[in-house]
Amino acid sequence: MKAIAYLQFNGEAEEATAFYEKAFQAKSVKVKFGAFGQNSEYPLSEEEENMIMESRMEFSGNILMISDVLPSMQAVTGAVTKGCMVLISIIDADPETNKQFFEKLSEGGTVIMPLSSTPWSASFGMLVDKFGVTWKFNSEASKFLDSFLN
Repeated sequence: MKAIAYLQFNGEAEEATAFYEKAFQAKSVKVKFGAFGQNSEYPLSEEEENMIMESRMEFSGNILMISDVLPSMQAVTGAVTKGCMVLISIIDADPETNKQFFEKLSEGGTVIMPLSSTPWSASFGMLVDKFGVTWKFNSEASKFLDSFLN
């Protein structure tokens, strides 16, 4: 299990990823929201399908993850404020550990997405704790992103 820095953008994740790749002399793996096709209950615009759902770059023993926040999600998460969209992501923990941390961190906070199984993770969820810190849990972040490497 690791805790890493996770940056969120309002449609600028692709540009930001390229910038940080150059700055850190790193390579990244990127997955766009459209990689899973359309969900008829939550259709995405073509613009949203081309936004970055998840990216990871490794440099000097560090990991930085970057994504866009869909305009449709900002009604729940709040507007993206440039320079202030940093969250802490708990990655590669087993689902039971995720559950324990998630329950404790959500006390007095707001659950954005309850822990659940998704197409990319057996245990994924998001919350904002009582201090306003956003936490993202993804038990299979590395496995998922590694599956997109050639």
